[in-house]
Amino acid sequence: MSTLWELFLSFLHVGALSFGGGYAAMPLIQEQVVLKHHWMSMSDFSNLVTLSQMTPGPIITNAATFVGQRVAGLPGAVAATVGSIFVPLIFVSILAYLYKKYRRMQTLQGILKGIRPAVAAMILSAGLLILIPAVWPRGRFNAAMFVLFILSFAALRKWKWDPILVMLLSGSAYLAVCLL
Repeated sequence: MSTLWELFLSFLHVGALSFGGGYAAMPLIQEQVVLKHHWMSMSDFSNLVTLSQMTPGPIITNAATFVGQRVAGLPGAVAATVGSIFVPLIFVSILAYLYKKYRRMQTLQGILKGIRPAVAAMILSAGLLILIPAVWPRGRFNAAMFVLFILSFAALRKWKWDPILVMLLSGSAYLAVCLL
């Protein structure tokens, strides 16, 4: 099977099963990119997640584009990106129609409420995929990264700082620690 076809099918799979948004999709992307196809290492995957979050646009689409570009250049980026949006585009179009038609049904409201805990669990799982390699790289605890995590979390949740500012400050702080 050609690499372009593998990229398309891998991200078609991710796009078809990614309920809950970009962070919830990270375990699926990790499965395809790191574990199944070995297109990148876990360390590179952690960097991919960071870059996908920092750049404008949907995280899944950004990740697909980055992986496709890395694996097969521009054609790979196109194949992976199209794969990642194909099923969601069709699915969301159908859901938008059905939601508009049936949005007041109690059954639908109950289903939507029932899905929320599962989506939260998927997002937490994705967060741990990023946090563990950041704080425990190569199985060793990194105190500086842990402190940056706690400070970043406080800046975002308690002080409501802009996420871009928090990322820039965290990156700059770690660079300063490394240079000392």
